[in-house]
Amino acid sequence: MSTQTKIIRKTITDIKKMKASGEKISMLTAYDYAMASIMDECSIDIILVGDSLGNVVLGYDTTLPVTMDDMLHHTKAVARGANNALIVADMPFLSYQVSVEEAVRNAGRFLKEANAQSVKLEGGREFSETVRRITDSGIPVMAHLGLTPQSIHQLGGYKVQGKKEDAARKIIEDAIMLEEAGAFSVVLECIPEGLAEEITQSLTIPTIGIGAGVHCDGQVLVINDLLGINERFTPKFVKKYANLNSEIKKAVKNYIGEVKHGNFPDSEHSFK
Repeated sequence: MSTQTKIIRKTITDIKKMKASGEKISMLTAYDYAMASIMDECSIDIILVGDSLGNVVLGYDTTLPVTMDDMLHHTKAVARGANNALIVADMPFLSYQVSVEEAVRNAGRFLKEANAQSVKLEGGREFSETVRRITDSGIPVMAHLGLTPQSIHQLGGYKVQGKKEDAARKIIEDAIMLEEAGAFSVVLECIPEGLAEEITQSLTIPTIGIGAGVHCDGQVLVINDLLGINERFTPKFVKKYANLNSEIKKAVKNYIGEVKHGNFPDSEHSFK
């Protein structure tokens, strides 16, 4: 009789327990089956299907043009590749801002149609009721404070948030209100590390930092940035763990050269 190892996917309860035990949480973005499979084999805790796919996959200047159809398509692909990580899907611009009812409906589609286990949405106290209603519907929500890319025009550009005392206090209050509304964790993007530490200590739910210092309960990066695929501007908070841009170019140029000179395919790569 054959035996199969039962796949046990991480849950929001597991993520909360990691904060309680002091274990740091690892999170990365993924947008397709292949990358999600690799991350899952590496035992990543959380995979975020980020609306950053607008920038790094679809070629937009901002995340604003990303649609529900875009996000559902990529979330389905990621879910087919990852069996162990908790999958969080970004709710794109205008998928939750118009009405609470529409927000609940769209959030539910990520679980019902795309096999995500949770959703992420940007914004503070103004969306606390939305978070409450979504979580009351049985859909886990990851919140997102600080630099919120969907509000980039309102914020006046990509810059550090919460540097002034009143702005910092508002972010702290927003984080507490979102926890009370039922969020199971909160992303803190581009805020001073001291502020991130204070928020982390003020909450019982985990904080996931991106440009928010080492005191957060976990960290997240865009996978394309981590792998050094893009040559454009690299934010201060990004550490490149590889330089695949140059490696990919080298491989492609070698291929072109061999094709042009008739060296590929050779006998080893041909059928007799």
